[in-house]
Amino acid sequence: MAAEPIEITEPPQHGAAHEDAHTCACAHDDAEIVLDVRTIPHAVRHGVVFGALEALAPGDGLVLVAPHDPLPLLAQLEGREPGAFDREYLSREASEVSIRLTRRPVPTQG
Repeated sequence: MAAEPIEITEPPQHGAAHEDAHTCACAHDDAEIVLDVRTIPHAVRHGVVFGALEALAPGDGLVLVAPHDPLPLLAQLEGREPGAFDREYLSREASEVSIRLTRRPVPTQG
């Protein structure tokens, strides 16, 4: 199977009022991110979650939907980035657990 070339273009320019706005033209919105890991193969599930969390800026968060209470994942997260995330359980069902994880602001040193 031959690879097809990818055309790279400049994003559309929005008026001066939107210079600081997101301009990737990916048509996403600012809705809350929901990462449903139930469909992700178990072998790569934790890596996917860590990658998504690393992309979050301070104050940003996502809702993690898992098939069980992800205590091992949360322990690994705390070991990798101690105190970096607030967590809030939104639901705890037998086959589905939803947790909002929000990256805490970086403490200022002074």
